[in-house]
Amino acid sequence: MTTRSVVDGGISPGVLPALPPRLSTAEHAASVVRAQIASGALLPGTRLREEEVAESFSISRNTVREVFRLLAHERLVEHVAYRGVHIRRLGPTDISAMYLTRRLVEPLGVRAVLADQGSQRLLRENVDTAMAAIESADWQQVGTCDIAFHRALMDACGSVHLSEMFEKLLAELRLAFLQLPDVQQLHQPYVARNRTLLELIEAGDEDGAIRELEDYLVTAERAVLSKLTG
Repeated sequence: MTTRSVVDGGISPGVLPALPPRLSTAEHAASVVRAQIASGALLPGTRLREEEVAESFSISRNTVREVFRLLAHERLVEHVAYRGVHIRRLGPTDISAMYLTRRLVEPLGVRAVLADQGSQRLLRENVDTAMAAIESADWQQVGTCDIAFHRALMDACGSVHLSEMFEKLLAELRLAFLQLPDVQQLHQPYVARNRTLLELIEAGDEDGAIRELEDYLVTAERAVLSKLTG
């Protein structure tokens, strides 16, 4: 069947269904590497060898180069002359830029989650899991729960664009966390602050929740910068 344009008086808008989104091989491989970074499995400074990545994913080396290009665009890897491709190490300017972005977008998540009981339950589950992880001194899990808590806030907005942007920011943020020497000192205070934020959300206190979030993010930025540069 030949499809005529709407201008020519052919098929009306909305008649043909949208094609389902598909990831290319390179995009899929990049998403796996991104997830490994976000989970803490790949540490800052880790070298990504082209031949090893190609063998692991059963893809061509040309595709691996495209994977590296995508991850470099997301600021997760960098090419170092004569040393190859490495997971990035972040500096103070990178940290400040990430927290500026968080202060701009996360209040949108607070406003959205106030009207979303399902998302509130997800936040509660993250807080409870983090509290249990503290009991077992699993600080990497505590950090993972912290990231999941803020991801759930943004997902409550129902915007695929915001969620995709924030997912990339979270992977970069995890790189910063992994550079710090004391993960317990980094993550433990914010479990209580996530719980406080959640309680304000559950109480329907929008202004209080946004004030708490803003103070939370300012305090967190200062703490990360002091540990990174100290």
